Parts: sequence; structure tokens; C-alpha cells
Amino acid sequence: MHPGWYNVHMDTTSSELRKFLVDEGADLVGFGDISELAAESRDGYPRAVSVAVKYPKDIIRGISELPTKEYYEWYCKLNDKLDKLVESGAVFIQSKGFKAYAMTRSRVGGGDENLKTPLPLKTAATRAGLGWIGKCALLVTEEYGSMVRFCTILTDAPLETARPVDESRCGDCTVCTDACPGDAVSGKLWKKGMQREEFFDATKCEKAASERTKRGFGGDITICGKCIEICPWTRKYLESP
Repeated sequence: MHPGWYNVHMDTTSSELRKFLVDEGADLVGFGDISELAAESRDGYPRAVSVAVKYPKDIIRGISELPTKEYYEWYCKLNDKLDKLVESGAVFIQSKGFKAYAMTRSRVGGGDENLKTPLPLKTAATRAGLGWIGKCALLVTEEYGSMVRFCTILTDAPLETARPVDESRCGDCTVCTDACPGDAVSGKLWKKGMQREEFFDATKCEKAASERTKRGFGGDITICGKCIEICPWTRKYLESP
């Protein structure tokens, strides 16, 4: 295959796919090279498309004290939106003659943050250059902080991949560490290859989130959002015009 053919298809496919997903409602789209990861974790696919959608500002402002029913409803709504985005994105890629696999919530455990998957969605997002893993184990983006939900498409399509993010950009910030109601955040900085347990206690997070949900709106679920709302990167977006 002539190198020029690949470059032309890479540029065309990348721009067309990005436009398609944005037109469908995505707020952020990134393409990442995941070939360095274990083949079984990525089903043999060499690249990942990471898609993110953001919460409305008022919904995040509303959880400054406790999680709200509206926040949970938007959590579910954005998960449903992401499922449709990655499914339609996979069909679009397949229409171009390439393979694609949509990692919908049903395929990765229904969106449970404490459930491990062979290829975590956050890992794909860092490979696609969308952001880094914060001290609270959430993806943090420069555009919207951590007030985003995201999902992934695995593919062999020739895509113009981003420079991956390999280190945290949280620096000396201790805002989420200090604010965590479950004392789940150790304060250690994430870097590529770190296991979540090295810097974050998911069990403590789950327990505190369950208690806060009951206090917030009586829901028998596990959702909190304090580290999202308090993050300076989120606040920067919330305070923007």
C-alpha cells in the first residue's frame, strides 16, 4: 500500500468522523493509538475513538452541598446519549469500510465507576489526548474539567491520533483531596501505568456516595459528584460566559 494512500484516508476519515460525532452531539472527540496496550484488552484493535459529553452548568452547580435527583437523571441521560453516539459512530466507520466496536454501557458493565473493565474508558481518553486522570480518579479535561461523561469506539480505521496524556496536570492542588466526604483521595498524582488503588480508594468513595445520595434525595443508588463540582478546572468552565 502506498504511504500517500494511507495519509489521505487518515486525514479524510479523521475529519469526517469528528464532524459526524460533533454534529450528533459530542462535546469532545479524540483519536488515540492504543496498540501498546495488551491485545486482549482492546480486542486486537489498534485505535480508539474517545467521545465526551458535558453536564449542563446548572446541574453541576446544584450539587455543591449534596447530590440531587436532577444530577442523577442527567447522569443516566448522558450515558444513554453516549451509547447512541458510539453506536452511530461505529456504523459510520463501518460504512467507510473499516471495523469498529462500540463500547456501550451494556458491554462495559453499565457505567458502574467501580467496575473494572479490560480497557477502562479513562485509559482510552488519555490515549486520545482528551485529558488526564485527576487525584479523585476522574478524567479531567482542560475544556470542561471533570463535568463530562465519555465512551469509546475501538477501530482499525486510519485515524490521525493525538499525543497521549501520560501525566497528571493537577500539580500541588489539594481541592478534591480536602473536599472528598469519604476521604478516598490520597493526594498522589496519577501517571501512566498507575493502578487506581495506588492513589484512590474506590470502596471509601462508594460508601460515602451511597450515604450522600440518601441524604440528598433518598435514592437507593450510589452517586456523589462532589469532586466534579469542586475541581478548579470544572469551576473555570462554570464561571466562563
